[in-house]
Amino acid sequence: MSDAPARRLRQLGDVSVAQLRNIGEKRTAALASLGIDNVFDLLTVYPRRYLDRTKRVDLSDLNVGDEAAVYGEVVKANSRRTRQGRVMVEVTVSDDGDSLKVVFFNQAWRDRQLTPGVQALFFGKVSEYKGQRQMTNPVVDVVVGASGEERDPSKVGRVVAIYPASGKAGLTSWEMGGFIEESLRRAGPFFDPLSDSEREELDLVDRTQAYWGIHLPEEESEKFPARRRLAFDEFLRLQLLLALRRQRVEASSAGIQHHFDVADLDVSVGELVAPSASLVRRFLAGHRYTLTTAQHRVLEEIARDMSSSLPMHRLLQGDVGSGKTVVALAAMLASLDGGRQGVLMAPTEVLAEQHVASLRRDLEGLSVLDETVLGGERPLSVQLLTGRVRTKERQFVLEGLINGSVDVVVGTHALLSEDVRFRSLGVIVIDEQHRFGVEQRAALRDQGRVRSNEGADPDVLVMTATPIPRTAAMVLFGDLNFSVLDELPQGRRPIETTWAKDDDEVDECWQRVRREAAAGRRAYVICPLVEDSEKIEATSAVEERTRLALNELRGLAVGLLHGQMKSSEKEEVMRQFRSGELDVLVATVVIEVGVDVPEASVIVIEDAWRFGLAQLHQLRGRVGRSDQQSYCFLLGTPPTPEGEERLNALVGSNDGFELAEIDLAMRGEGTLLGSRQQGRSDLKLAKLKDDEDLLFSAQRLAASMVERHDDALVEMMDELRLFVDDEEATYLFKS
Repeated sequence: MSDAPARRLRQLGDVSVAQLRNIGEKRTAALASLGIDNVFDLLTVYPRRYLDRTKRVDLSDLNVGDEAAVYGEVVKANSRRTRQGRVMVEVTVSDDGDSLKVVFFNQAWRDRQLTPGVQALFFGKVSEYKGQRQMTNPVVDVVVGASGEERDPSKVGRVVAIYPASGKAGLTSWEMGGFIEESLRRAGPFFDPLSDSEREELDLVDRTQAYWGIHLPEEESEKFPARRRLAFDEFLRLQLLLALRRQRVEASSAGIQHHFDVADLDVSVGELVAPSASLVRRFLAGHRYTLTTAQHRVLEEIARDMSSSLPMHRLLQGDVGSGKTVVALAAMLASLDGGRQGVLMAPTEVLAEQHVASLRRDLEGLSVLDETVLGGERPLSVQLLTGRVRTKERQFVLEGLINGSVDVVVGTHALLSEDVRFRSLGVIVIDEQHRFGVEQRAALRDQGRVRSNEGADPDVLVMTATPIPRTAAMVLFGDLNFSVLDELPQGRRPIETTWAKDDDEVDECWQRVRREAAAGRRAYVICPLVEDSEKIEATSAVEERTRLALNELRGLAVGLLHGQMKSSEKEEVMRQFRSGELDVLVATVVIEVGVDVPEASVIVIEDAWRFGLAQLHQLRGRVGRSDQQSYCFLLGTPPTPEGEERLNALVGSNDGFELAEIDLAMRGEGTLLGSRQQGRSDLKLAKLKDDEDLLFSAQRLAASMVERHDDALVEMMDELRLFVDDEEATYLFKS
């Protein structure tokens, strides 16, 4: 086998499973139903556990409950039918010192296989029946047949991999193991893109050893270094994709060098500034809060990016209430200072409308130079563009973007429409990135150059208020630079969170709502559904609004907000809530992100166990946005321990990054990474929680390989074609 040419993974991807022995049309179709079309697919179906049949135990040492391999000779065997009509084969096995009864159900052929005189290895769990030890349906390796012939000793007494069986596809673990073993033997040695020195430095086995060790270990200890190497390969491929994508962006970019003076950040609230000062300085001097240390640090990072000739691609992470919008606004104002425009893209109309209202409030009094108006100066213009903006208003905004009279446009995915064009687009801010797919982010970035008359790539700032563990961020957004806001503005208090478990605590919840309303503050009540559903017993926003207004909150002004309302209706309800005409707003998760009403001091989340931990933290973040003490009440009894764990975690911590780590541990990365990228780059063995060292090592090696651009990178690029579609491959690998 060592003399065979080394096999590339992509070569295995070109070999159909139909070319393996014992795989006809039926088995080919069954494997295809599981997403297994070629030998590479087959080799990346990994065992879910192992049976160690090397550990033989004397029958005299065998105890009930043990899972063990015993070697013995069949001394008696008989077959009969049970009362239920099942075939039962009973075999008595002896090892000279003791005996054991072995029972098989619905395996009539065992009567012919295990005749007296046969010597075999039996692997299974020992149970007790009528005071006697027995094994039921164990795995059997025949060593010496009835005629005395000895079987292939390499086939018996080894560690056996157990694969996920599929009853629907009609494939057993043993069949999968057989297909995989044949694939490995016929594949020969694997080509390894890592050098001997790299493997030694990273403490990794070679690829051939890894694939054999994960599927056909001679000893159980071999599976650990095998898994480590294959997990590293998964991370390396992913980090290479991200590094190559970043390289392509930089190589093909035509960036804008903005003038962003970091000295403009050093200004106090209320400080007098000259009318000729930059928009950034004038804005910060007139803002409600002085920049936090974290905001100042992040804006310095953004200033360096924007002052470069390469376009900015930065992820801004910040917990709820940490002041991301102020940072984004300062970045857009730096663009406006140079005569360019800014875009803020939000995932929902409610959030887009909220951003427009808050931006107009924050930017009130600021003006920009404009030679087309009398006096050469006009107020800064912020406009809304969503799917529900009426034709006449939409046309006004579109014309303003082309002639430059609109400085900042806020919108939803409607901003991706073909008719949206700019005079000179400088900065794109994408809010709540987790709501957008990778493709939408890339489309907005790539279309920025095409749709701007200046023909330059705008800077891109991606924001998320859903804290992401560092390891997950490296996988989700590895093509972006990171900035983190890890500090809240001065005067903010931790939100008091209570899980109301009994009637007295629930009553106290509603009394708290009444007390806050009496003090001139506001309250949210969050429900999972809009209208009642017979299938899901969850509190309905429509019905709950009526119930509360007639009972617990009688006498208070109770409003309703949900995503199915017309845009004009939602705007009016939010206006009434902000102004205080409404004391309580019963809403769905449409207010999950971005809605900022400083007077809101209490939030009640009904059926709280139905929400994920990150979503609960986001909802809680709708309060606690002033110097007043705020409260969060969680209602409902979770039907599962996991639901209880989520609610207890929220009660125990106000730190979004700590909760993100807990959430990752609870859910695993499968949910988190579900829509990470196109293609087949899913992590099958690698675990973000357990393999952090491998991820960082893979990131460093990927960056080095892309920088060196040597033969190893060329080999890996060929391998990466297994994991990306043709369009992305053309984009990444050209030149």
